[in-house]
Amino acid sequence: QVQLVESGGGLVQAGGSLRISCAASGIIFSINAMGWYRQAPGKQREFVARIFSGGSTNYADSVKGRFAISRDNAKNMVYLQMNSLGPEDTAVYYCNIVGTHYWGQGTQVTVSS
Repeated sequence: QVQLVESGGGLVQAGGSLRISCAASGIIFSINAMGWYRQAPGKQREFVARIFSGGSTNYADSVKGRFAISRDNAKNMVYLQMNSLGPEDTAVYYCNIVGTHYWGQGTQVTVSS
């Protein structure tokens, strides 16, 4: 019954911004740490950001200062605001419940040069 559904991906111009979302169900959302990962073609899935139940955050060095993770416990939603995007950010972005094997289906983000 656990389900994570990402949305909001698409095509964006280099230097632009995009906000992607993850809707969670089947869990007590407010007590879970949530994370974003991404996978580019031919590469391993990599950590992007995570947010803990108390609001603390961690970011990969590659996105630090450009991306911001947030959550809305009332809506069971987690977001990733992505600014100053470059072609290197092109990937499928996945939502994850930290410490579990639960993942969403992913949403494609493509940044044109």
